[in-house]
Amino acid sequence: MPAPRVSIQTGDFDLAAEVAALRAGDGRVGAVCSFVGMVRDRNSVPTLPAARGSLPSEGALSPWGGPAATGEGDAVSEMELEHYPGMTEKAIEAMIDEAQRRFDILGARVVHRVGRLRPQEQIVLVAVASPHRGQAFQACEFLMDYLKTQAPFWKKETTPAGARWVDARVADDAALARWGLGSRNA
Repeated sequence: MPAPRVSIQTGDFDLAAEVAALRAGDGRVGAVCSFVGMVRDRNSVPTLPAARGSLPSEGALSPWGGPAATGEGDAVSEMELEHYPGMTEKAIEAMIDEAQRRFDILGARVVHRVGRLRPQEQIVLVAVASPHRGQAFQACEFLMDYLKTQAPFWKKETTPAGARWVDARVADDAALARWGLGSRNA
């Protein structure tokens, strides 16, 4: 029996095992593209060579797109994700169906974690198998853009100032729009 296309789980996942299950001996697979998202650690100063020796200033953006840690209460110690069981899986299954209509792919796998997560923990996996790399890359990016805006997940961050719900980002809506899809986010 093939592995399910969607898994919503509290436990971590193993990238190699997930890709192996997606390929499952299918000789038609010529490419597998995967994306693994992590809970950002906005508590530390970047260690990229270009960033060494400089500290973020007030209002600065970190290289990963979020606010740079300034020591003023923006450090995230934990992220909590909630979802509606059944509804979330159904929405992601529909996303995969749409990806299969748009791209020449042989299969896809989405694993999304819920519950309490700490910085640097894995949060999401999108993996796509295709006969050709271009289609795998496109389908993987399409699914991730769709997940960020359409999947029914709610994120809460815990900081020294307290807990706060995370709003949808305009950049995520713009990424979805390039696929000809509108966002349902307000």
